[in-house]
Amino acid sequence: MTEQIRVLLVDDQELIRLGFRMVLEAEDDLVVVGEAGDGRTAIAQAGSLQPDVVLMDIRMPGLDGIAATEAIVREHPTTRVLVLTTFDLDEYAFGAIRAGASGFLLKDAHRHEMLSALRAVHRGDAALAPRVTRMLLDHVGPALHSPSDEDERSRAAVATLTEREREVFLAVARGLTNAEIGSALFVSESTVKTHVGRVLTKLGARDRIHAVILAHRLGLADR
Repeated sequence: MTEQIRVLLVDDQELIRLGFRMVLEAEDDLVVVGEAGDGRTAIAQAGSLQPDVVLMDIRMPGLDGIAATEAIVREHPTTRVLVLTTFDLDEYAFGAIRAGASGFLLKDAHRHEMLSALRAVHRGDAALAPRVTRMLLDHVGPALHSPSDEDERSRAAVATLTEREREVFLAVARGLTNAEIGSALFVSESTVKTHVGRVLTKLGARDRIHAVILAHRLGLADR
């Protein structure tokens, strides 16, 4: 039997949650374990239901999705958060990343894009298609390039990477999956997975999306 990915739906619009539920539960490997219409309920549900992935709206009444994401990631490190966004407010998009979101899903995404994003976040693989990464970076570019002490620490961490780890890091920054990286570097996918794990550990990155953001902050993504 296929292992199921447990999903918590968080959106203040009931019809949107219903639509997502119908799409997800048509898949053998996905199960919706709960729903929430605001951030506080989402935090409580994450604690009681222990979902693998939270599909999180940002703009909600009361406690918004950014604050809820931060609390869930802090209290439940193994739970991934995939944020729903329209990119209509830059600070919301970047705020979600800083809060610990593992990826973005556009609200007008196609069915297959939503399913792929959920599965990618769950397995810790690329959570964003390159076009979405570019959209995010275009919108929040000025904030990404603001110098900080954190950037200096990150540069020092990058300097500790081996040559192969650096190659993998830059490939991740370009939005490549493990399979694509393996093909480009002529190594197995399992070997790539091992390298990615080492890169994230050395950089202190939570997951791949944070490695992508880090690479762009340091101006390494296009090299």
